[in-house]
Amino acid sequence: MKKRNSALLFIAGTLLLASCVSKKKYLDSQIALRYLKNDSAMLANKITGLEGNVAQLEQKVKDLTSANAKLSEEASTTQAQLQNRLNSSQQALKEQQKKLEQLQALLDQQKVKSEEIRKKMADALSGFSSNELTVTQKNGKVYVSLSENLLFPSGSAVVNPKGKEALSKLAEVLNINPDISVNIEGHTDSIPIRGRYEDNWALSTARATSIVRILVTTYQVDPERIIASGHSQFDPVESNSTPEGRAKNRRTEIILSPKLDELYKLLGS
Repeated sequence: MKKRNSALLFIAGTLLLASCVSKKKYLDSQIALRYLKNDSAMLANKITGLEGNVAQLEQKVKDLTSANAKLSEEASTTQAQLQNRLNSSQQALKEQQKKLEQLQALLDQQKVKSEEIRKKMADALSGFSSNELTVTQKNGKVYVSLSENLLFPSGSAVVNPKGKEALSKLAEVLNINPDISVNIEGHTDSIPIRGRYEDNWALSTARATSIVRILVTTYQVDPERIIASGHSQFDPVESNSTPEGRAKNRRTEIILSPKLDELYKLLGS
C-alpha cells in the first residue's frame, strides 16, 4: 500500500514539474514573439523609410536628367548661334579682305598712273629751268609748281608769253590724257598787295582763274576737269622772313591726279 502511494506521489510530482516547465517555455516563447514582432515593426519602418528615400532619389535623378537634357539643348542652340555668328564674321572678314585688296590694287594703279603723268609732264616741260618750275610727285598726285617770275609780272594776274608757252606744253599732255583731274592753286607771299587787287586773297585767286581761262580758251582743255582756288599767303613752302623764301612762296601750283571714280565708288560701298 505504501509503495502504491509513493508511486502516485512520484507521478503527480512529475506531472506538476512538467506543467511548470511547459508554462515557463510558453512564457519565454511569448516574450520572444513580442521581441520578434517589435523587430519586425522596426524593420518595416526602416523599409518604409528606405522606400521613401529611394523615391526621392529617383525623383532627383529624373529632375537632374531633365535639367541635363535642357542644358544640352540650350548648349546645342547656343553652339549653333555661335557658329552662325562665327560664319557671319568670317564671311564679313572675307568681304572686307576682298575690298581691301581691291582698294590696294586701285591705289597701286593710281601710283602707276601718277608716275606716268609725272614723267610726261617732266618731259614736256624739260625746256624750263628748276628756278622757273618743278615737277614732283606726292601722295599719288603730281605737282607742277610754276614760279611767279615764269608766269606773271609782280602784282599782276596777266600771264606773260613764256608762261603761256609753259601752259601750252602742259595742255598738250592734259588733252591726250583725259582721265587727269586738274586743280590750280594760286599762292602769294606775306607782303600786303598794293594797287589793283584788294589783298593777296584776290591776287592769288585772280592768278589761278587767269591760268584756267588760258588752258580752257586758248588750249581747249575740258573745263569740267579743272578746279581753281586762291590760298593767299597761308600755304607757304618756305619762310616769308627772307626774300628767297618769299620768292618761292609766290607760285602757282597745278596739281594733277588720276580720276578716282572707281576708288570713291569702292569706298562708298
